[in-house]
Amino acid sequence: MQFRVLGPLEVLDQGRPVVLRGTKQRATLGFLLLQPNRVVPVSQLLNALWGVDEAPTTARKILQNAVYGIRGLLSPRADSVQPDTYAQTGPTLLTQPAGYMMRVIPEHVDVHLFHRRVAQGREQRAQGAPERAAALLREALGLWRGPALADLVEAGIDWPELAALEKTRLDVLEDYFDAQLACARHYEVLPELETMVQAEPLRERSCGQLMLALYRCGRQVDALNAYSRLRAQLVENLGLEPARELQALQQAILAQDISLSPGVGGPLPDRTGDAPVRDGGAYGIVRTEATVTAPAPPPPDDGPAPARFTDGARRRVAILSVSTRLVPAPDGGAQEDVDDLLAGTTLMVREQIERFGGKVTASIGSVSLALFGLQDPAEEDVSRAVLAALAVRDILVVADEAGRLTARAAVTVGDVLLRHGESDDAPAVVGAALDESHALLTEVSGDEVWVRDEVRRATASTISYSKVEDAPRLWRVTGRRESAPGQGVGARQTCELDVLSGLVRRTWLRSVPHLVTVLGEEASGRSQLLEDFRGWSARQSDSVLFLTGRTPSAPDDDPLQAQAEILAAYCGLRPAQDGTAVLERETRSLFTSERTADWIVSRLAPLVSSTARPGDAYGGDDRLADTLHAWRTFFQQVARRRPVVLAVDDLHRASDQVLETVEACAGSTGPCRLFVVAAAGPELLLRRPSWGGGKHHATTVTLDPPERVSTGPWGEVIGCGN
Repeated sequence: MQFRVLGPLEVLDQGRPVVLRGTKQRATLGFLLLQPNRVVPVSQLLNALWGVDEAPTTARKILQNAVYGIRGLLSPRADSVQPDTYAQTGPTLLTQPAGYMMRVIPEHVDVHLFHRRVAQGREQRAQGAPERAAALLREALGLWRGPALADLVEAGIDWPELAALEKTRLDVLEDYFDAQLACARHYEVLPELETMVQAEPLRERSCGQLMLALYRCGRQVDALNAYSRLRAQLVENLGLEPARELQALQQAILAQDISLSPGVGGPLPDRTGDAPVRDGGAYGIVRTEATVTAPAPPPPDDGPAPARFTDGARRRVAILSVSTRLVPAPDGGAQEDVDDLLAGTTLMVREQIERFGGKVTASIGSVSLALFGLQDPAEEDVSRAVLAALAVRDILVVADEAGRLTARAAVTVGDVLLRHGESDDAPAVVGAALDESHALLTEVSGDEVWVRDEVRRATASTISYSKVEDAPRLWRVTGRRESAPGQGVGARQTCELDVLSGLVRRTWLRSVPHLVTVLGEEASGRSQLLEDFRGWSARQSDSVLFLTGRTPSAPDDDPLQAQAEILAAYCGLRPAQDGTAVLERETRSLFTSERTADWIVSRLAPLVSSTARPGDAYGGDDRLADTLHAWRTFFQQVARRRPVVLAVDDLHRASDQVLETVEACAGSTGPCRLFVVAAAGPELLLRRPSWGGGKHHATTVTLDPPERVSTGPWGEVIGCGN
């Protein structure tokens, strides 16, 4: 006979179902099968059937009748079964001094098969065989036909054993997801993960797995939203923050850490930070140091990053060529010592390049070649290449106390052809641009970094240069450009700017609106980050419309000052200029419905009128709500025609109605290239703890206060906010 517990209780005799009569009979058999080949005391059975201290006076008689009925169903020879013939005669329900024992071959009970397959799968996973582990765990999960003893649960049965079994199933399901992710099957497992997280919203492990799968599928924003939803539920329901592992995963996604890519494995500190977990740990994050490194280049905005390059793929990349040179010691020295020093130097060069998101494709002798922008070419890759060159030069100065090492570097941009073999980790790079980079490297003198004019133009906002004498198109790098006086934070906001630029590119490419909240104290550089983002956006395309407004600090000021400033900027109005006519013209060009245009003009006119007074311009809360709704509708319509960035500073001072409007801007149902940046102090979360939480298109970036941030000798960021 076969017994099925993982689902409605079933007994099969040679494939045919055996009819079980009565709830008590089914419950008795089900409880005994949960503990096969073990003596179950009568008192425990009575408590399971009726509850503690709730059994009627006839309970023992009812139990005896149920046992008698089960014996009749199991085998007509049940009373004559002897222990030494048990294996040949089948299952037996035996009476013991303390109670009853269900003697059954373990392989004939699905719950036993489940536990055995799980043990085998976990052993395969520990041995580094995720393919086999996934197959065994899938086989184990396939034994489930629904909740354990589902028919008895529907009848009101609520045993702790069933809750423990269900918890085990969820743990095994997460083990299966781990194995699938280790096999780079993030696409296949994503639907099941989404279902799991929706059904179990407070399970952090499966949420982390979903975040990793979404990120690997090119859905970085959705991955961050999954974290925000979980955090909102934990904070609101339990008053807890997510586990450290999950916070580390969120930061790795924000930084687009290369360790999250499929196939990358390494040690991940556990929750206590002591024991390492191999193969990327629960979420596949690689952490080998406690320091924070510079972010890797952003992944493609549309679709997942390819696991390897297609043969003959052409990319426009930033090329960094580095040459290190060893000055001989006055007393000579052993060749082995010299070789060891050069080997260590090459390793340091590689580490610094990888810290800034580059890929070393070749190292020959003292020369290393690195490419930036292999996955998603962008302007930031050129800056990272220059910063990496400075880092290499300066780290060698710090590390070489004897002053025997020198380093020179050249940075160029150009098109290269990438060819990838079946087993190569790095692509073979072909192209005349490489020869140009090497030729420039041979001209560099001393411990300097030289670039061509096109590199200087692309990085002039972040890097300082001086002209190379007698070379009209060559420039010498002098360092990272300092922030304006009184700001002091621009040098440390590279990663936050990268996050904003990556998200806005996604909005422009997919026509999906997005809300990014930038949280930080006054001195953390919120306003400077908005200015840097404005400058970056202006360099991308002339069609990008970047509009800003600031929430007033005084309660008597116009509550819609930020919205008025943004609308005035759109209409091209000068201070104190009446823009009613311009507003009407722009509105009628956007909306084909005359009735809609009339309504929007009537509601937005006070925002651009030179005669309206803030105190009475909107005519009460209802009229104020209409004005905000019209403002949001207006800019959503503008964003259907061209990319729009709306930046609102000091949002924590805004009224509740303004907060609701800003938060709703990312909720457009149609295609819309609207990107909203809300800069606010931490007070915003005190007023609205669930701000942005649970929204499909919302992200929060937190800026650390200045005292928590420092820079290394080459200006790299240490301790960047998340």
